Amino acid sequence: MNKFLFFSDIHNDTRTIQQLLAIDADAYFCVGDLVNWGRGLDKMAACFAQLPADRVYMLPGNHESARQMEEFCARHGFVDFHGKTAEIGGVRVAGLGYSTITPFDTPGEFTEEQFTERLAAFAEYKPHVLVCHSPPLNTPLDRIREGLHAGSSAVREFIERHQPAYFFCGHIHEAEGVVVQMGATRAMNVGKKGWLLEV
Repeated sequence: MNKFLFFSDIHNDTRTIQQLLAIDADAYFCVGDLVNWGRGLDKMAACFAQLPADRVYMLPGNHESARQMEEFCARHGFVDFHGKTAEIGGVRVAGLGYSTITPFDTPGEFTEEQFTERLAAFAEYKPHVLVCHSPPLNTPLDRIREGLHAGSSAVREFIERHQPAYFFCGHIHEAEGVVVQMGATRAMNVGKKGWLLEV
């Protein structure tokens, strides 16, 4: 049995990350927005000091650029998991960071076309677990309020077509902790609360 801990949207909250990292797991996945506007990444690295760095998988959210996250992981030995796949304890996992375009011009944003292109690379891999910062569009996972959603149509289409067993996301704080079934896929917005998957 593998234990994977997923969490997102920490936004420089050191107390919360320390509480999450006290949970025993075989792998830890930061699903984006560890900080605000790319600032303070190295300070946050100290919170992970008690963990083997190669068990920490990092995705950039919309508050980190791919380059910032790549350099951060290189400095501290973490796994840069943006656009990557890994087999961990026999479980196939794929990860993609960034959000769709926001009104705020944050560092990590993709168009739907970019999401479609990068997710397509995962199709042949047939991941058991898919991890994206952006939630699927027009679902309870991306609902800001009644009638207002801010997820990705490309993420939703990939889930509906390829049906990974599990999907984890963040980005929309208002949907933190929400869990839905999308066909065969158990999908959840993990947020700061985090989610421990035993698989």
